[in-house]
Amino acid sequence: MTIIADINILNKKDIRKLSLDDLKAWLVEQGEKPFRAKQVYDWLWKHAAQSFDEMNNVSLALREKLEQHFTINAVQVSREQLSNDGTIKSAFKLYDGHIVEGVLIPHEERKTACVSSQVGCSLTCKFCATGYMDRLRNLDAAEIYDQVVRINEQSLKQYGTPLSNIVYMGMGEPMLNYANVMKSIERITAPDGLNMAARRITVSTAGIAKMIKKMADDGIKANLALSLHAANDEKRNQIMPINETNSIEALTDALKYYHQVTGRKVTYEYIVFANFNDTLQDAEELLRFSRIIPCKINLIEYNPIENADFVNTDEEKWQNFIYYLADRGVQVNVRRSRGKDIDAACGQLAVKETP
Repeated sequence: MTIIADINILNKKDIRKLSLDDLKAWLVEQGEKPFRAKQVYDWLWKHAAQSFDEMNNVSLALREKLEQHFTINAVQVSREQLSNDGTIKSAFKLYDGHIVEGVLIPHEERKTACVSSQVGCSLTCKFCATGYMDRLRNLDAAEIYDQVVRINEQSLKQYGTPLSNIVYMGMGEPMLNYANVMKSIERITAPDGLNMAARRITVSTAGIAKMIKKMADDGIKANLALSLHAANDEKRNQIMPINETNSIEALTDALKYYHQVTGRKVTYEYIVFANFNDTLQDAEELLRFSRIIPCKINLIEYNPIENADFVNTDEEKWQNFIYYLADRGVQVNVRRSRGKDIDAACGQLAVKETP
């Protein structure tokens, strides 16, 4: 992959890496009044300014000074695709030329942004297109925040309504970029940020047990989802190598701890693959796992990718699987594919274009 970026941009610090206190201290050093910091900060995080020129209640002299010392590494939409079902997939170009993908998923009144946390991924899940890419770097908090802003703009333009939900289910493993992911949530939910409700945000992990515990200890109000896909170690090891160091037993311990500390229920994501995890025995194992703590289960239709031979289970097995769980009191949600025709569905995100 060829990366082309402006050397001046790379040499300047993104001003959004400064805290409000840091910004205030710098401005005072420059002879500015302390209240200017809040004005600039609001432009960065409440109004999502992409340039200093937008800050029209800040003097031209100060804007020029900011331009001289800092940059705003705003994420831009380099390509946008509209699915037959209304899903929109975007290729987002980062300041250094890397590309990540994000998706706007419309479903009835709900408009959900699916955002990425890493350029590529290191976990190599066998059914996921992103898992066949190298992990090139983590996204910083502002780059994740910008994806939400851009997708919200798309929702307003296409559907006349703002985002209702955000899921960290795009490219990358959020728990392996924990600090930036949690900082992005703080900025998205803050009154001096986008002021969105934390209960509308879900962080999905392939299963990093110690980080699940940390999320509980840190008091993060966003929801937690676990990409499970098999409720025993033998099968999970085959499709998710992370399970070799984060076994079902380790995840069970982490989930119990999470619920004990937070009192919150967890979502389990389970793709139903043909002739792999679609039997009633698999459903029984999932049922037992579901009884560890309060939870709901999302049964997900598989979306084929080029590098894997998995296929979705047939309709009869799919229905039997659903009824087996539902008849035993499990809260089951069925997630049919959206955006499959533009490779925007679950597990299909993988950058194919050259920046």
